[in-house]
Amino acid sequence: MPVLTVIMPVYNGEKFIKESIDSVLNQSFSDFKLLVLNDNSTDNTAAILESYERQDERVSVITKTKNEGPANLRNEGIEKSKTEFIALLDADDIAQPSRFEKQVDFLNKNPDIGVCGTWFTFFCEKKNKTVKHAVTHDELKVQFLHSCGIGNPTVMFRKSALGDLRFEHQYVPAEDYGLWSQLLARTKFHNLPESLLLYRWHDSNISQTKVENLRKSERLIKIKQLEHLDISSNNPDIDYYLNAVSLKRKQSADSLIKTIKASHKLLELNNTKQYYNPEIFKQHITRTIVRSIRNTKHKDMSFYRFVKNESRYFNFMSRLDKVTLLIKSLF
Repeated sequence: MPVLTVIMPVYNGEKFIKESIDSVLNQSFSDFKLLVLNDNSTDNTAAILESYERQDERVSVITKTKNEGPANLRNEGIEKSKTEFIALLDADDIAQPSRFEKQVDFLNKNPDIGVCGTWFTFFCEKKNKTVKHAVTHDELKVQFLHSCGIGNPTVMFRKSALGDLRFEHQYVPAEDYGLWSQLLARTKFHNLPESLLLYRWHDSNISQTKVENLRKSERLIKIKQLEHLDISSNNPDIDYYLNAVSLKRKQSADSLIKTIKASHKLLELNNTKQYYNPEIFKQHITRTIVRSIRNTKHKDMSFYRFVKNESRYFNFMSRLDKVTLLIKSLF
C-alpha cells in the first residue's frame, strides 16, 4: 500500500496533461499512486493516459462515459483512495519536484494538521506571480472570510480529517472554497511558505468563464462561515456583516455606516465565542473598514463626523486618508 494517493481529474487535457503527469512521476517522493479520472474526454487524452498506465504501475486511470465535472470526479477519487494521505493536482498544473516530500514530511511531524497547502506561482498569461496565502491555522480561518486561503491544486490532506465532507456541486466553480471553509472548523490547516506548484493561467480557467456563478457561490460560502458567530443567512443586515469581513468597494455613506455598526457586533460576538483569534480577527476587520472608508462614494460632513467620532476606526487611518476624507467630505 503506498503512502499517498494523487487525484487528478481531466477533461480534454491533451495539451498539458503530459507536463502535469511528468511532474508527479518525477517527484523526489515516489511512494504514491496517481489516480487520473478522465471525464469522457473527446480529444487525445485517453490515448495519452493509456500510454502512461502501461509505462508506470503507479498510474491508474478511470474513464467516465459521460461528463461529470471536476467536483464529482474528485469526490470519486477520494472514495476510491485507500491511503490516509491524499494530494490534489489539476491536469494543467505542474508540481515542483519536492512538493510531495515536503508535505508528507510536514504532516508526519504535525499530526494535529489535517490539511497542508503551499504557496503557488502563476505562469503563462500571468507570469511569475507568486500567491502567498496566510500560513498558520488562525490566520487562515480569518482569511477565509474574505477569500479561499489555500490553493486547491496544492492541497494534501488526511482522509480521516475530511470525514463525510466532500466537494459540493452547488458551489461550482468555487467548490474548493466551499469544502475547505467547512473543514476549517474540524481540523487545522497550514500552508508551507514556499511556492511548490506552477499554476497555469489561461482563458479556459473555470473561474474566469463562470464569473457570475462564482460570485453567487462565494456569497453563500461566506454567509455559512458567519454562522459560527450566530449570524444567520436570513438576518436582515447580512449584507453589512459580509461587507465588514470582505471588502466591498464604492459603498454609499449610509451603507458603510451600517457596515461599520455590523463590524462592531461581529467583534463583540467573537469576543464572547472566541471562534476566531481575537487579535487577528480585529486586525482583519479594521483593515477592511479602513479600505472601505477610503473607497466610499458621496462623502459629506455628516459621514466624516461619524467616522471621526463614532466609527472607532479613525485612529487606524493614515494621516493622508484622514486629510483626503475631510477634503472630499467638504467638497
